[in-house]
Amino acid sequence: MVRSNRMHIREAHRLFIFAPLNLAMREKKYLLLSLFFLFCTLSIVKGQSRNIGAFEMDETELYAMTKQMSQFISRFNYEEDQFGKKLLLSSPDYRNSSKRNAFLPLLFDGENLRTSSALKDFFIDDLTKNTDSSYLQFLGGRWYAETEASFDYQGKQVSVIMILMIEKERLGSKWVLTNVYFPAFNKLFPEGELAEKEKHFLHPMSHELDFMNIHKAFNQPEVIEYYASKSFSPDFLTLFFYEVKMGRLKFKQVNTLKFHIFQMKDWYFEVSYFNRPGMNSGWLISNLMYIKEAEKQTIMKFYQP
Repeated sequence: MVRSNRMHIREAHRLFIFAPLNLAMREKKYLLLSLFFLFCTLSIVKGQSRNIGAFEMDETELYAMTKQMSQFISRFNYEEDQFGKKLLLSSPDYRNSSKRNAFLPLLFDGENLRTSSALKDFFIDDLTKNTDSSYLQFLGGRWYAETEASFDYQGKQVSVIMILMIEKERLGSKWVLTNVYFPAFNKLFPEGELAEKEKHFLHPMSHELDFMNIHKAFNQPEVIEYYASKSFSPDFLTLFFYEVKMGRLKFKQVNTLKFHIFQMKDWYFEVSYFNRPGMNSGWLISNLMYIKEAEKQTIMKFYQP
């Protein structure tokens, strides 16, 4: 159909250009009008396509792509449809359970076995039935951004993972750092065996000796944390800030970003960005796990100690 229309356009164009000079103006107008309508027909047939310079872009793919994380939240809650149209609170489609049930599968990475199994169907079914706690809240807490960034450290390029969360600030909100993962810090505080830790202690009567034996804690700096209380936990974020302040850790660039979401009751999922052609692109669910609420607290300590 498109090819045929293009042939007719070329033929009409040829007739108009090479028409005899004494051809009536009325007939030339007719040819020009025919050419215009053929162009319109071709545009309708093409429908969802748009040309930008030498590139042709399919608008259907553009609308299907979840281009921003805020758009992912709106689509996850079905506050926006698959064409990018915001749904009003007064609309019967707003957070419509049946339409949400049909739309949610499009927000999963379709090329990942972890997000294309029966667990996905169970998750969607659970969300659309348990509507009270199945919607993402931007200011609801329990969701984190994970960025992997490059830094210069002691003359070498290193990778640091930074964890951030949304925090309320007066009438608004802001992203704040809650934790970091840097292998150099972890090497400073390795997990020692209990038997090894029990060798390093200060006698309960040390105070009677004016703590003259405290030198033991400094003879082996690599295990000085063994002399701390049982509740001690290394604060890597403080170490991170210290190294940055001292100028030894210098930021270069952010390389990757993904989000960890714990808001859904008994569920955890990751959202990552996929830059690829087709309908399944943009911000999509890249990992999904069924986790009881009690177990979440242990996992979340990594993100927010």
